Amino acid sequence: MPTISAFERSPDRGRGLARDMRVRWALEEVGQPYDVRLLSFTEMKEPAHRRLHPFGQIPTYQDGDLMLFESGAIVFHIAERHPGLLPDDANARARAIAWIFAALSTVEPPIVERGAATLTERDKTWYATRLPILDDRVRARLGDLSIRLGDADWLDGRFSAGDLLMVTVLRRLNGSGLLEDYPNLCAYIARGEARPAYKRAFADQLALFTGKPPTG
Repeated sequence: MPTISAFERSPDRGRGLARDMRVRWALEEVGQPYDVRLLSFTEMKEPAHRRLHPFGQIPTYQDGDLMLFESGAIVFHIAERHPGLLPDDANARARAIAWIFAALSTVEPPIVERGAATLTERDKTWYATRLPILDDRVRARLGDLSIRLGDADWLDGRFSAGDLLMVTVLRRLNGSGLLEDYPNLCAYIARGEARPAYKRAFADQLALFTGKPPTG
């Protein structure tokens, strides 16, 4: 049974934004049981954990002799090892993998940059000028993604690991006011959140903040 690492006390206050959520969701989608090793911020920076994650972050993934870090790499490994998150057709599989990279390399960076600014730069003199620039960068990605998705349920046929990662990336914009201009993206996120595997993963991560065991 694989073991993943997660925050002992999730800093997202139970909103399902910590990156172990992606791994939990992937494992739930493929029906793979797993254990969780909870870490404090201090423990994340200690040598024992840095042997698993050189940057002292979460999540990590251990299964026998295999040790992985980076949520995208872990989700990709799970998707390759278990049926359900990547298509069998070779071309469709390649496209799903491309969406994995698109979510993490193209869509997520401007969203994370904007989020970091709203958390750490609000008291800076440049914040009021910089935020509209960051918003425009995010909107550019959302606009392109919205056009590509159109009225489809998922990015390329059936649900895949690419959708799983894209939904978790887009959820970081909840409450920002930027998603409302793209109703199809809002509906896309809602479809991801409605999946039973997502609900189980969310309940497990929420329990870390509330201190209450999942009820589902």
